[in-house]
Amino acid sequence: MLPVSRLVEAAWDEEPPTTAPHQVRKAVADLRRRIPGGADVLVTDGPGYRVAHEQCEIDVAEFGLLIRKAKLAASDGRTAEAAEILRGALALWRGPVLSGGGGPVIEAASTSIEERRLTAAEQLFELHLALGEAAELVVELRELVQQHPLRESLRGQLMIALYRSGRQAEALDEYGKVRELLSEELGIDPGPNLTKLYEGILRESPELAGPEPAAAPVVAVALPAEPPSTLPYDLADFTGRDRELAEILHGAKSGGEQGPQIVAIDGMGGCGKTSLAVRAAHRLAPDYPDGQLHIDLRGYTPGDQPVTAGIALDTLLRAVGVPGHLIPDDAPARTALWRATLVGKRLLILIDNAADAAAIRPLLPLSPGCLVMVTSRARLVDLDGAQWISIGVMPPEDSAMLVAETLGVERVAAEPEAAVELARLCGHLPLALRIATARLRNRPRWTLQYLAERLRDETRRLDELSSGARSVSATLRLSYQALDEECRNAFSTLALHPGSDMDVHAAGALLGSSARDAEDLLEMLLDVHLVQQPEIGLYTFHDLVRSFAQSLLVESPEDSGAVERLLGYYLTATEVACDLLYSGRRRRSTGIEPSTAELPDLGTPERARKWFQREQTSLLAAVTLAERRGHDRYVVCLARNLVFQLNDLGLLEEFGGLSRVAVAAAGRLEDLALLGVSLSNLGVACWKLGRLSEGLEAARKSRDVAIRLGDLHTQAHSESILGQFNSLLGDFSAALGHMETAIAHERDLDMPRAEAESLTILSTLYEQWGRYEEARDAAQRSAELSRQLGQHEGLPGAVTDLAFAHVGLGAYEEADRCLAEARALYGDAGNEVNLALTLALSADVENRLGRPPRVPDQAELALDMMRTNSSPLRRAKVENVVGRLRRRQGDVAAALALHTHAHELASSLSYRIEQAYALAGMADVLGDTPDAARYRAEAEQLFTEMGVPADHRRS
Repeated sequence: MLPVSRLVEAAWDEEPPTTAPHQVRKAVADLRRRIPGGADVLVTDGPGYRVAHEQCEIDVAEFGLLIRKAKLAASDGRTAEAAEILRGALALWRGPVLSGGGGPVIEAASTSIEERRLTAAEQLFELHLALGEAAELVVELRELVQQHPLRESLRGQLMIALYRSGRQAEALDEYGKVRELLSEELGIDPGPNLTKLYEGILRESPELAGPEPAAAPVVAVALPAEPPSTLPYDLADFTGRDRELAEILHGAKSGGEQGPQIVAIDGMGGCGKTSLAVRAAHRLAPDYPDGQLHIDLRGYTPGDQPVTAGIALDTLLRAVGVPGHLIPDDAPARTALWRATLVGKRLLILIDNAADAAAIRPLLPLSPGCLVMVTSRARLVDLDGAQWISIGVMPPEDSAMLVAETLGVERVAAEPEAAVELARLCGHLPLALRIATARLRNRPRWTLQYLAERLRDETRRLDELSSGARSVSATLRLSYQALDEECRNAFSTLALHPGSDMDVHAAGALLGSSARDAEDLLEMLLDVHLVQQPEIGLYTFHDLVRSFAQSLLVESPEDSGAVERLLGYYLTATEVACDLLYSGRRRRSTGIEPSTAELPDLGTPERARKWFQREQTSLLAAVTLAERRGHDRYVVCLARNLVFQLNDLGLLEEFGGLSRVAVAAAGRLEDLALLGVSLSNLGVACWKLGRLSEGLEAARKSRDVAIRLGDLHTQAHSESILGQFNSLLGDFSAALGHMETAIAHERDLDMPRAEAESLTILSTLYEQWGRYEEARDAAQRSAELSRQLGQHEGLPGAVTDLAFAHVGLGAYEEADRCLAEARALYGDAGNEVNLALTLALSADVENRLGRPPRVPDQAELALDMMRTNSSPLRRAKVENVVGRLRRRQGDVAAALALHTHAHELASSLSYRIEQAYALAGMADVLGDTPDAARYRAEAEQLFTEMGVPADHRRS
């Protein structure tokens, strides 16, 4: 019996009103009216009230009874039964008990009852963990942990469930969260039990491994007489994938003696994993006469939750004819029944769209004879015994076949080039190709070219690749949403990289992390096929994945910071590489702090050269990114470093384009020092490209800026370029004045590298002028300086210039020795622009020495190189050298063609010395004809104007 006075005390925290006893009686009367038969349940007993137990069932009492029953069942080893009883006890709860107000007595009672509920919940989770369950418990455990974040026992159970589900990192993260919370809220560390659990997870202690599902006594159910088949239909227009299909069929027929054969197919969303698996399953169906089953686990299905193991097993058991009333309620028992039913049977089971290995394991038969095929976007490396087959996008020929098959051969034949472009813009991704062709089928007035034009807009490409319920964007979004937050952030940030490939150091710079941490994140993205790996250490986005990742970006300080970190990394790395490769290069202040990002190993010139060549496309793209983002100082400074490499490789169009961008950026900065350097580089590019007017103007402006600043280094370089331009234009006297000024400055400033380059220009000038001794001396001095510097990029050019001087002097043996050295210095990967001239002159000298042509012919190799090169100046000179050789060899037709083309090039460029030699060569070939006389007269006029004596000309 509970006295009214006790109820008053419980209801009012402070001094109760005088009407308190009356209010209690009124409340009891109201409660009696609300409860069916309430007068018989709440009875008056003297000065208070009591509950008539025999008249009703009280939830709290029933809860206590069920808890005792569960404890008894658990002590008898009936774990599954104990879990069911506890779940029933907890189901009595409808919300917080005694909530909404009251004094300390009610609050204490509420806390006591809630503690009993939490204890029961922990006991239930403990039983489920003992039954081998883990992944199924995570959601419920997270909810309770959020409600009671300081309860270490619940947190420990969540950590165990995560760990046993293959989510070790998340389990460790939970410990970090509770440790931080306890420190902030209470100023304490986690208790010894939770700490011990954390340490066990960290070292992957075997003691924490979950038990195998209990082997419940089961009775196998006979399969139906008619073998079940629930495979999806095989696409009639399935196209390509012959190699992958053969690999699957081979894998399915090998192994499996100790258990089921498992063939797992992984690949990015939309690459056609399911279609390929279904095609293979239909091919293999005759080998599995007891049935062929398909189950979609919906691991990456829009709008759906993944199918649990229990539901999947229910579906599979019913498919093989097990009546519903014989299917156990709990997942472990269903697994046992499933495995018992398949003993001695030959079934093919296609498990489609799996998110993780934990979802697959309960579905695997134990006995041999069955084939399990799995598809997943991620490579489930912890699925033991599986033969993995990764599939990527389709090869171009398969893409073309798919477009023709789905759209019609006639329509594709009418627009073959547009069909190829359409496949390319779809990234050769089967889903994208099917969506694109479906849109074309539904819009017969659209041409392939029209859709291709729509797809060229990268900002709208993903929108275009959507048809009905199918969408490339939605498919990729599911893979993205399956990532944890760190990976999602990394995925979108990495899309800021402008190049086609990125290495771990560039990724680390973007992410603001170490290269190793960046590699770990990239490997996680690789596992789920959101990036690809063309070679070890390099990663790339598929075009459509990149478009999707970039669509996630919003302008933010974080993204701007990532871009600046990347540009800073590239600037610092190229500075280090240039210092190694181009010794003697003058270091200039960039006005930018060196990057703190981890750099690749650039310890030797060879490593630096390989890095530069590998990163070349990304570096050029980085300059474009810097320009687009308004980082003009990075534009100028990166461009200055890159032009060394572009010049060295003979990539002259890129050299010229980059130099123009740098000049514009330096102008916007109003930085005269950077403008002078950029104009000087533009002058060099224009000289090599034969754009003499533009180059001459750039070199003059560069010199004028340098004089204003008192920058003798840039002035010297500009004078050298002006000398080169005047030499090309045939004004040898003016050219000599510029070169002498440049070389004097370079010597005074102790610039041996620049002096060596200027001396090669001076040697060429003297050779064109017919002053062969002076040409020889200048080339020898240039070669000596290059050797002293230990640099080789300028040395083969200087040695070739020396060979030209020796030829002019008739010293053919000396010329031959020089050319052999130059060829060896160039090696197999030399600058083709310069190597072509060396090869052409080598063929000429060997002919003069009476030797037969080599195989392959060096002259023809030189011509082949120049046909694909962008230097018309060098091509004109090479064609004149080979033309004279062909005339001596008696091939007058080839000689005439070469000199004629050289004349066209040289005339269009005002390259007067080669224009004159081309005319002289044409005259020599044509002999005693009117045209020959005219050509000879024109050549003589040019030679005379340039001051080249008749007895000091090339022959």
